[in-house]
Amino acid sequence: MIPLSVLDLVPVREGGTLEQAFAATTALAQAAERLGYRRFWVAEHHAMDGIAGGATSVVLAHLGNATRTIRIGSGGIMLPNHTPFQIAEQFGTLAALFPGRVDLGLGRAPGAGPELQRALRKDLHRAAEMFPQDVAELRALLTGEPALAIRATPGHGAEVEMWMLGSSLFGARLAAVMGLPYAFASHFAPDHLDAALALYRREFEPSATLDRPHVMVAMSVTCAPSDEEAELLASSQAQSFVRLRSGNPGKLPPPIASYRESLPAPAQAMLAHLGQAAAVGSPATVRDAVLRFRERTGADEIIVAGATYDPEARIRSLDLTMQALAE
Repeated sequence: MIPLSVLDLVPVREGGTLEQAFAATTALAQAAERLGYRRFWVAEHHAMDGIAGGATSVVLAHLGNATRTIRIGSGGIMLPNHTPFQIAEQFGTLAALFPGRVDLGLGRAPGAGPELQRALRKDLHRAAEMFPQDVAELRALLTGEPALAIRATPGHGAEVEMWMLGSSLFGARLAAVMGLPYAFASHFAPDHLDAALALYRREFEPSATLDRPHVMVAMSVTCAPSDEEAELLASSQAQSFVRLRSGNPGKLPPPIASYRESLPAPAQAMLAHLGQAAAVGSPATVRDAVLRFRERTGADEIIVAGATYDPEARIRSLDLTMQALAE
């Protein structure tokens, strides 16, 4: 069976609070561990009312204390928002607190609009241009090779599994050159999926930590006892995608029956396009969709995203998905 992991954005529901969002994410991580998922990743987003994972390393520290065996990590840290030294210290701390359990997925996008540049006091355009050098510096801070003029403590010698994240050919090429495992964000940006994976595998150069290409692909997965119930639950995520693409993001809304049919044609087309990396339905439907996607991508791992308005429904979705793929 292909290893499964979970991607969570710490969604904040309409009518809900931050405290409830963090409690739901904690319960989800505990359920994922109990059900046999390999990793639980949290993504860094900023200045969005409906996403509470901006202080990613702080959230991961809490989740590490609430779990015992599941790997915890970033999906990802948007490195242009930070200095490599800061991230080395933060994830070195996590690695010391939770030995053998910490993943560091790195992305190049800032995770918010231009206003974030002013808030962070950073030139994010220039920082994005420096991304390859910053990744190399961060790895050197963690491994000590090559030696730098300064040592991160915590950080130096930390057992952290680094990943390159991406939704384009840029991240695929950088992951290949650096010999890093590669995670593709196909759940929201599937356009370059096939070309990126082909490039990564073709140009991969073995490293001290990875001797052959290793790919994880992301899918939006909502599993329920019936196709109809799963489609209803998934309408909350669908509404969020439509609002985001329309420039009007907000908190996670409650589900709406027959939501897609109510949309104009362009919005329906956008959701259908994203559907190539989605599995929504009964256990049998989800199993077939996941296996088809794995056959298409040849992925070594799959990470599942997809928030539901009712947190318990997502826990049930993880349970049914794992059962379906274990059969």
